[in-house]
Amino acid sequence: MNVKNALKKAERLLRESGSPSPRLDGEVLLGWCLSAGRISLYAHPERLLTEDEHERFNHALARRSAGEPVAYIVGTKEFWSLSLDVSKDVLIPRPDTEAVVEETLELMNRFSSSGGNVLEIGTGSGAISIALAREAPGRIIVATDTSEKALAVAVNNARKHGVENRIFFICGDLFGPLRKKFDIVCANPPYIAEDAWRSLPRGVRDFEPREALVAGPDGTEFHGQLIDKAQSLLTGGGWLVMEIGDGQRRNVEELFFGSGAYDSVRSRRDMTGKDRVMAGRKKTRR
Repeated sequence: MNVKNALKKAERLLRESGSPSPRLDGEVLLGWCLSAGRISLYAHPERLLTEDEHERFNHALARRSAGEPVAYIVGTKEFWSLSLDVSKDVLIPRPDTEAVVEETLELMNRFSSSGGNVLEIGTGSGAISIALAREAPGRIIVATDTSEKALAVAVNNARKHGVENRIFFICGDLFGPLRKKFDIVCANPPYIAEDAWRSLPRGVRDFEPREALVAGPDGTEFHGQLIDKAQSLLTGGGWLVMEIGDGQRRNVEELFFGSGAYDSVRSRRDMTGKDRVMAGRKKTRR
């Protein structure tokens, strides 16, 4: 089988299995199997697959047809123009989460060069912290996660992008292992409501870690915990930055204001124009 026919086969099979992007999925999977870029596939459409390559491609198509995300099959996902390794121990980074990086970088610039230190809660693959470390050299970043396996992925990604000496990774639950004060606390917390879990695409529901996605009856349970617990670790005038789900802006605003500890609460939209990030500043003592 040559490249041209392999792509046709992949598109047909993946469309039949319900993939929302059968052509793109086929290109990525074939390129991975051949260690070739997508452009190379079209530059050499008559290139024949070896027996091993054909077998590997068929196995990859079977996994994708069963709903497994492409990122888990190929083991990588792009975020903030960085190629990150991923496994089933971590949530697959989404483009929407880049809004958390944008908001955090903007707030970091408000502090002096000796300030703007950041704590990320639930780092997963390390996507947010690594993007921040790449964009803001010299700043202190601490990243925590409850999963040792997830932290292993994050540490490997930090090494991959040369920032392993500028991020301190800690295994622990929320703020438990920390005693330091931070100017910014950021997180992409779970924000899927329990009742919405079953309606998620099967690639998310059946393969990604549930604990990284679901958060109570309305999806804001972790937001409330972060708003409450961040108070003890934020400096006066420090910021809490959190990703939110669709339609959660008002609920999270109420959690911020209801705590009595924050002012200057604001939101940020993602690339599709949806409210995606909420941030609040800890009140300073007078």
